Amino acid sequence: MKGAPIFTALRAEIPNPRQRAFFASTARHTAYGGARGGGKSWAMRRKLVLLAMRYPRLRLLLLRRTLQELRENHLLPLQVELNGYAEYRKDERAFRFPNGSRLTLGYCDSDGDVLQYQGAEYDVIGFEEATHFKEEWIVFICTALRTTKTDFRPRVYYTCNPGGVGHAFIKRLFIDRRYRASENPEDYAFIPAGVYDNAVLMRADPEYVRRLEALPEHKRRAHLHGDWNVYEGQVFEELRDDPSHYTDRLFTHVIEPFAPPAHWERYRSFDFGYAKPFSVGWWAKDGDGRLYRILELYGCAPREANVGVRWSPEEIFREIRRVEGEHPWLAGHRVSGVADPAIWDASRGESIAETAERCGVYFERGDNRRVAGWMQLHNRLAFDQNGVPMLYVFRNCREFLRTVPILQYSAQHPEDVDSDMEDHIADETRYLCMHVPMRPERTAGVRTVALENPLDLPIYRHQYQTRREERTARRRNDEKKEN
Repeated sequence: MKGAPIFTALRAEIPNPRQRAFFASTARHTAYGGARGGGKSWAMRRKLVLLAMRYPRLRLLLLRRTLQELRENHLLPLQVELNGYAEYRKDERAFRFPNGSRLTLGYCDSDGDVLQYQGAEYDVIGFEEATHFKEEWIVFICTALRTTKTDFRPRVYYTCNPGGVGHAFIKRLFIDRRYRASENPEDYAFIPAGVYDNAVLMRADPEYVRRLEALPEHKRRAHLHGDWNVYEGQVFEELRDDPSHYTDRLFTHVIEPFAPPAHWERYRSFDFGYAKPFSVGWWAKDGDGRLYRILELYGCAPREANVGVRWSPEEIFREIRRVEGEHPWLAGHRVSGVADPAIWDASRGESIAETAERCGVYFERGDNRRVAGWMQLHNRLAFDQNGVPMLYVFRNCREFLRTVPILQYSAQHPEDVDSDMEDHIADETRYLCMHVPMRPERTAGVRTVALENPLDLPIYRHQYQTRREERTARRRNDEKKEN
């Protein structure tokens, strides 16, 4: 009988409880995973195949970031699993099922790749390793999710691990469950899974589990336990957000807001943006030089990641004046401003800095060296032996907490932040850190050894002085000859 091999194979496969929950979910958006080894790729393939078999004329799209990943993780396995049942059409990159359903395999590795899904229609979309896709790619591709069927609800499936350019988007929806006005919380379901849920892998390769358990703490938290607050490639992996310590402020950078004392200095850090977001951070500095991010103004479009609100410089600076004139933590205080030196560029007319001054907002030129700035931020985030850092963030500064923890290193410049990510708040933060720098304390108990300078010894000092005098005499003789 045609199709017997596929049914025999399906009967032989026994999904684990987490995978069964994933198969049973009919939510409009379902995410599965969190840690490594949870059987995500198999679950995604099998889920879409089962749907294609169950519902006639279903249109399904399965996506990976790159074409090579798509081929290795899904195309080759599906050609084996569906051999003799579903026909693979190379020109369409799709499997055609006997009941008329079609499973298309796709990829999206650049902004241009998104356009191949414009105008398409799918009943089901699956993003494999969803955190590898940019938020704007996922949002755009999901506009192709629609159906005329009366017996089927269109849906999107995601498999994911912490990390990647889409980390913040997936974390917001499925982990933090922070929704915008256009998003219905009931549409989102998250099914956590890790290696301990995958009994098949545990039996077949117990060394894999041991390798995960042997990872350094922050990597172990991400890969073994699926901790979404830390992940591979994270720049500021030391950044801690521990609600249980918001009040005592120990071993956490995020704290409960309070009114800064009147004698503390106030600062304003600024990164200009128009098509991209602009960012303003207000800070207080205590007597020990510790910085507190107390307020922020972030010009990001409401429903689009890393897209600016397109305010003119005048609009931005008028709002800054309003906040500093009305907010009780700032009103009546001198606020020192620091900004990217780029705002002093007057090659196209009045510079942004001149516009700011005309609006009554003043800045000093910031030091925009990137790697040095990141090191200053790292120095401030370090905890002392009592668990106290040199930089705190009030928990009301949500955009800082959304964008800074997820920043990753650049593939081209390993010591630098990937500037393609939403790094605007991090940029204005490093301007301030360079403006009020701190030096790492000398490690306690380490003895400094004074090295002898040979030039301090009389014999060498005499030889050095003699050679210098000879060079000076030769130079003067050469000058006389030229004249």
